[in-house]
Amino acid sequence: MSFNIALSGVSAAQKDLDVTANNIANVNTVGFKESRAEFGDVYAASLLAGGKTKVGDGVLTQEVAQQFSQGSLQFTNTALDLAITGNGFFATVPEITSRDFSFTRAGQFKLDSDNFVVNSNGDNLLGFPVNSDGTSASVALSTTVPVRVPDSSGSPQQTSEVDIRMNLPAGDQGKDPAAFDPDDPLTYNAATSVTVYDSLGDSHIMTYYFVKDNSATVDNEWYVATAIDDQLVDMVNSDGTDSDPTTATHSMGTNTGNGVSAAKLQFSQGGDFIGIESPDGVSTTDFKITTEALGQNILANGSDPAQQISVDFNLEPNGATPNEPTQFASAFEVTSLEQDGLPVGRLTGIDIGPDGLVRATFSNGTSEPIVRVALVRFSNEQGLTQESSTQWKESILSGEALAGEATTGTFGEINSSALEQANVNLTTELIDMIIAQRNFQANSRALEVNNQLNQTILNIR
Repeated sequence: MSFNIALSGVSAAQKDLDVTANNIANVNTVGFKESRAEFGDVYAASLLAGGKTKVGDGVLTQEVAQQFSQGSLQFTNTALDLAITGNGFFATVPEITSRDFSFTRAGQFKLDSDNFVVNSNGDNLLGFPVNSDGTSASVALSTTVPVRVPDSSGSPQQTSEVDIRMNLPAGDQGKDPAAFDPDDPLTYNAATSVTVYDSLGDSHIMTYYFVKDNSATVDNEWYVATAIDDQLVDMVNSDGTDSDPTTATHSMGTNTGNGVSAAKLQFSQGGDFIGIESPDGVSTTDFKITTEALGQNILANGSDPAQQISVDFNLEPNGATPNEPTQFASAFEVTSLEQDGLPVGRLTGIDIGPDGLVRATFSNGTSEPIVRVALVRFSNEQGLTQESSTQWKESILSGEALAGEATTGTFGEINSSALEQANVNLTTELIDMIIAQRNFQANSRALEVNNQLNQTILNIR
């Protein structure tokens, strides 16, 4: 019997060495969780045996239990490197249409040839579909979809409004608005341009021409006219109807063949902006001026011909503000010129937030939520069935997989450009290896002593 007891000790010591060696071997494996050999003594007795004199029957390996403690983070320069701090696993499937879920803490992800996010085994990372505002459409594991980075472009947006802030020089001499010629800088006081966009994302140059009114009875008033791609564009009247330069109250270039309806900017004697008049001479109520529909003559690329562009001068009727145009005794200066249109955008980057939301950013300044990386947790992590490549499968002991969003409930946080290192403490493992070696040697010595005793008995004559 003592032979069997010693052999069980040798076997247990060998198992302990195996577990320790496996931990040491995977010290650089991303997402690896160390294991611990757990032993129990063996004791067998019959009804007639003397309990006070019974000796145990050795040792038995009860379980090799994985330890799901947090590993330290290693930061990288790759946005698709993901690490979980806290509770949860990434969910993956071997094929796009498969529902054979595997779970991992190893976040070394990359793009395949079809722009799907996969790990080193080619398994697809799963996420929750999202709405346009970035909220999850569903958080059930059954509704997860493979995460895919779009190869499409960012949608363009046509310009509908231009915001301008400037100073018009109070000391400039007035000019005859009827003599305006956009090709002759001597016929206008100042001009500035901004790039605007049509509904297809094509760019156009919108120019504003300013002419100080030279009428003897009028002071501190300026005409403003617009052109797009060097074609003059009429303004609409105060009631939104199209205007006619030949009959409009305010117009420019009628004597040079460059007739265009204009708006009028009015300033106080202190240089404050106080009002805008439409081409029909009526003050605007929204303090903006708007072009007529640009039409196919200007937008000849098939974009929306009904596009109109408003100009907002930020007039505050209750008093002067820094956002309004001014007429001071200084040079013409544009302090702000912004528009709300967007060109077609190229994909420039992927951002993954702590809540797992994957957002694509485009060169036109827009961003778009794509999907939210799903996290999965279990009531008993140690009950998971271990597989190769630091992956686990659901089992009866682990309980059912529960999916959810990162940073909610008991789920941890997702860190982009980071990897979770193995939770192996190399110093501890080396000490454990020395202890296992000592136990192995001691049990081997017990076998040797048993063998000597047997030989002594066999040699009795």
